[in-house]
Parts: sequence; C-alpha cells; structure tokens
Amino acid sequence: MEGVPALFSDLALILVTAGITTVVFKWLKQPLVLGYIVAGFLIGPHFTYFPVVNDTTSVETWSEIGMVFLLFAIGLEFSFKKLKKVGGPGAIMVMTELIIMFSIGFLVGKMFGWQKMNCIFLGCMLSISSTSIIVKAFDDLKLKSQKFTADVIGALVVEDLVAVILMVILSTLSVGNTFNGGELVLSMIKLMFFLIIWFIFGIYLIPSFLRLIRKFMTEETLVIIAIGLCFMMVMLANYAGFSSALGAFVMGSILAETLEADIIHKLVTPIKNLFAAIFFVSVGMMVNPKILVEYTWPVIIIALTIMIFKTLSATFGMLISGRDIHTSFKAGFCFCQIGEFSFIIASLGLSFKVIDEYLYPIIVTVSIVTTFFTPYIIRLADPLYNWLNPRIPEKWKQTMTNYSEGFKVNEDTTLTFKTFVINQFKNMLIYGCIIFALSIICFSAIGPFIINNIHGIWGGVTSVAVTLVIVSPFIWAMAFKYRISLTNSRLITKNLFERHVIAFIFIIRYIIALFLITYILRHFITINFFAAVGIAIGISLLLAFSNGIMKFYDRLERNFMENLNKRQKQASFIIPEVLQQNFHLEKVTVSPLSQVVGKHLKDTVFRSQFKVSVVCIERGKKTYDLPDKDMAFYPYDIVTLVGSDDNINKVKPIIEVEDTELIHERKDHNMSLHSVKISEKSQLCHVSLLNSMFKDRYDAMVIAIQRGNDFILSPSASTIFNCNDIVWFVSSIEAAKLIIKKEEI
Repeated sequence: MEGVPALFSDLALILVTAGITTVVFKWLKQPLVLGYIVAGFLIGPHFTYFPVVNDTTSVETWSEIGMVFLLFAIGLEFSFKKLKKVGGPGAIMVMTELIIMFSIGFLVGKMFGWQKMNCIFLGCMLSISSTSIIVKAFDDLKLKSQKFTADVIGALVVEDLVAVILMVILSTLSVGNTFNGGELVLSMIKLMFFLIIWFIFGIYLIPSFLRLIRKFMTEETLVIIAIGLCFMMVMLANYAGFSSALGAFVMGSILAETLEADIIHKLVTPIKNLFAAIFFVSVGMMVNPKILVEYTWPVIIIALTIMIFKTLSATFGMLISGRDIHTSFKAGFCFCQIGEFSFIIASLGLSFKVIDEYLYPIIVTVSIVTTFFTPYIIRLADPLYNWLNPRIPEKWKQTMTNYSEGFKVNEDTTLTFKTFVINQFKNMLIYGCIIFALSIICFSAIGPFIINNIHGIWGGVTSVAVTLVIVSPFIWAMAFKYRISLTNSRLITKNLFERHVIAFIFIIRYIIALFLITYILRHFITINFFAAVGIAIGISLLLAFSNGIMKFYDRLERNFMENLNKRQKQASFIIPEVLQQNFHLEKVTVSPLSQVVGKHLKDTVFRSQFKVSVVCIERGKKTYDLPDKDMAFYPYDIVTLVGSDDNINKVKPIIEVEDTELIHERKDHNMSLHSVKISEKSQLCHVSLLNSMFKDRYDAMVIAIQRGNDFILSPSASTIFNCNDIVWFVSSIEAAKLIIKKEEI
C-alpha cells in the first residue's frame, strides 16, 4: 500500500495541535486566534521539541485559501448600506486614527534604523485593529448590549474597507519598491473603476441569477455556487492586478446584499473556520524565538506604542467625530490591538520581498501581546474616565457637548443645491464607468469577432452599430436623464447663479456623451473627427427621442434598485432616514434557553420597560406581521424589533441567550426499554391497552407487543393483550420492577 501524501500528516498535525491549544485558550478565556498562533509555533520549524510540518509549500497554499475565506466572510458581514449608515463620523474616527498611527509607526521604524519600506508597512500594520478580537472581547466581557459597541462596530466596518484599500496601495508601492505619486493615483483610479463596475454588475446579475435558480437550490448547491463566485472574483481581481483578498472581500460584500446572505454566511462559516485556522497556524509557524530575542526591545516598544497611542488616537477620533467624552473613552479603548489584517499586510510585504523577514514574527508577537491585554484595557476605560472627568474644566466639557450636539443637528437629509450637484457628478461617474467597461468588452471581443467575419467597411459599421446598441441606454442616461433631474433642480434653488451651474453640469454630461459616441465611431471606422462629431450629434438626437431606449434604461435601473433593496424590503417596513438616528429594525432569534419561550407577547416587558416593539415574528415559512398580544414565543422564532439602538441592545440578551457549552450530557437519564410476559393468571390477559392503565399507574409507554413470531408495533389503545404476549414498554427502572414483580406474583 502506498504511503499517504505528506499533506495528510501535516493537516493531521496542524488540526490536532490547533484543537488542543484552542481548548486550552478557551479555558484560559483568551481569544482562539492566540491558540492557533501558539499551535503554529509549536509545529513550526523554529521549535524542535515537537513534530514539524513537512510540506510547507502546500500549507502556504492552504493558508492563502484561508485568507480568501477570511476576507470573504468579512465581506458577507460588510454592507454598503451599513457603511452609509456609519457615515461621516465613522470615517472621521478611522482616518484620524489611521493618520496618527501610520505617522507614529513610520517614526518608530525610523528610530530602529529600518529601511523605508519596512517603516511604511509597519505604519500600515499598526493602523488596523482586529475585528474578530474586538467582537470576541465584547462577547467575553458581556458588552454587546452597551450603546458604545455600535460605534465600535461601525468604525470597524470602515476600517475593513480602508484595510483593503491599503493593501492595493501597498501592492502598487511594492511593485516599484518606491513611492511614485503618479502610479499611486492611477492605481486608485483603477481601483475605483473596478469597484464600481464589479459592484454594479454584481448587484444586477448575481441576485437575478440566484432568484432564477432559487426553486432548484439546496444548501449544498448554494454553498458551492457562493464559493465558486468567490473564487471567480478572486481570479478577476488577480487578472486586473489586485490581490486575492480584494476579490474575496468584494464578492462577499455583493452577496451580503442578497436574500441568501444569511444562509451563505451560515454555510460558509465552518469552511472559513477550517481554512482560517490553517492561516493563523501558518502565521504562528513564522515566529522565530531567536529573532524575537534579538528584537526584544522593538517588540516591547511597538506593543506599548499600540496599547497607548492607538488607544488615545481612537479616543481622540471618536471625540472629533461627535461622540461624547464617556462614549469616546469606552469606544476608543477597544482599538488597542492589531490582528488578522496586520498579518495579511505582512504576508503581502513578504510575498513582494520588500520587507525584511524579521518584521513578520515581530508583528505576530506584538499581536499576541496586545490581544492578551485587550480585555484589561477595555475594562480600564470606565475607571480612567471616572478619574479624569472631575478634573476636566467645565468650559471644555460644555464646548465638547456643543460640538457633539452640532453633529446631530447638521445631519440634514433634505435635498439641497450641494447634494444635488454631488449626485449629478456621482451619476456621471457611474454612467461613464459602465459605458467604458461595456466599450472595452466590445473593443476586445465582440468587435474583433464581427470584423473577422464581415470584411471591409461593413465590418466596422456593424461593430459600431452593435457597440452603440449595447451602450445606448447609458449614453441616453448620461446625456438626457437631466430632463427628469431638471424638475428637482427647480425645487432646490431659485438662485440664478446656481441655476447656471446646474445648466453647465447638464451641458458637460451631453458633451461627455458625444465624446463617447465619437470615440466608439473612430475606434472601428477611419473617419474625420468633425464628421464623427456630426454623426455623434445625429445619433444622440435619435436617442433623445427614443422612448424605447428610455423605457429600457428605466427597467434596468428599476431591476438594479430592486436587487439592491430586496433584502432590506424583507423587513416589515422601512424606517425613513429622518428617524434612523433614533430608531432601527433588527432581527433576533429566540434561543431555546430564553426566558421568553412559552410566554405571550403581553406578558413581556419589551414595550413597557424597554420601549421596544415586536413588529413581526417569523416561524418556519409563516410570517406574522403585527403579532397579537396573545401570541407565544417559540424557540428559533425570528423576531423583528423596532426601537433605539440602546434599548434594542438591552432586549437582545433576553431573547438571544448564548449557551456556554456546545454539548450537554444528560446525567439524569433514567428511562430504558423493558419487557414483561403476560401469564395466563395475569390481570392484563384479555384486557385492552386503554384499560391496562400502563401510563396512569406506572408512567410507562407500550411501544410493541410480541405475539409468537409477530410484532404489533405502536399498538392502538383498543389493542387486546393475549395470554403469553410479551409486552415491550419504556419506563423508569423503578416502574419496570413494579410491573415485572406484579406479573410474577
């Protein structure tokens, strides 16, 4: 028999070691990611007292798959709507922390005499906190119900997006191994273009495809399709010159907008856990004790820098984003560690060979140290605030209070001249990207195919016609959708100058549309520029009066918006933006351990005590909108709550009760299967099961009657016992002894 590949033994070693270490770290009440890293160190090449992984190349490949699944799962929890809800305050906090920590990290690297690229990567690694570790700390410290956690989660959403953008920037820097402003700007434009195209086409096509095959879908097919789409986007991202992590994150964020998002997340989580474990184990394998001894002081200084300056910069960011002092302290003190994105950034630097190898184990060790201290630093926020608050001058407090209130007042959702103009440029960007993307497809694939089959001038003419037909709905939107927008423009301003500005924007849109038509014409046909412009004007006028093109575009836009908002519309109703500052809808699942199980809605204190209303209960395939007060809660009911963030966070722990143990062993098991033979002298002979009083007298259940070689399974109450029948019943041991003893007498 041939031996199994080395990968089998390596996986056995990795998973068994990781399983044991994570159990130990769970017992120590530490994040499991630390257990994975320790497991990697134990089986890595730098620890000789333990079996070592043989096929490191295969393990590296598996760890890259783990990174893909990790970013895919983060994307599934990410939502562009969630990002919009976080809004400016979250972005202000994250950018403040990013600028401060990147600067400090760069200076710390320079202080150690490290090369420029090491310093740049160090600054980026110190800027991104760990979503998984912070969420785990909230679970362990029972902080999920507190109001400040919503600010932290919102900031983490923005941080995840910033981390992905940082990886693109670092990839660009790594290729040239130097800073080139022009290349960086081009890379950012390229990133924006591909993100817009992927998101628009993804939202339009993927939910429609899933809806088409929904009646044929099972859990098995759904998870295969989801993972297939993930790796397809990974390949597209690589083809476009971006990292695999970006592709996985983008596809996850697209699927997050579909109705299948929750099921996909549930199905992918076990796979993500497996491969992410291998990724973190491979991170631990990079830890070299000799390097750590040599770089002890850098580890200590960097760890202290993160725990002190990262905490303070996040607190300062929360303050200037409009949060009050107490909330800023509690939220800011959560950002006191680095985690998975720092490992990914370090891996990126190593793969491009632009950072030194010693930086990786240093960052991993720093992550371990800061993760260990995270719960203690989070707990330190309240005592430090209580000590500092009386010492803050009242004038400063009032200034900060007014600043915080000003943020809430300035959140105006009405249409203004400024927002109207911004929306116009936003639409121009989107239409331009779509037309450019479709034109590239026509230029590189459709056009050459037509020209190869239709020779001469007619091949070019046909290619132009096909390309214009494909892009015509978006050319029309770019040039002429202003006719609809013009009505809004009259509503938002009566100022003559502003009217002229809006008219100028509409002229620009028309000129861009003419330029695009002209470019398409001259790409396929050799023609004078002015003649091409004249033809473009004629084509644009045909589009202007084409009701068919207008209706087709409206249908495309309507389908896109329906796909984008489909998941949100599954809620009982949508809260308007003007109320979203104080109220929102949230779905929670009733745990079997919850105290509300079996209770009627009228017997709960959700509305009277917490000001939270139950607007919907989903049970299996049935949905009960505005449930009656006499409706009872069952385990695994999905309950839609409406209320403020603070009050909903108080109600959620009552409904979603987390079990501390995965498996419960039944220790009072006293039931077993017994049998008794009915003798000819028995009182049960010729008596029906109903009259035998098995259930009432002995609390026993008859499940079968053996009559000769035949069995009567689950006998009915009217079944008559015959002499010499063997009765099989379930009861406690004590009851069985009484029954058997009575029959023997």
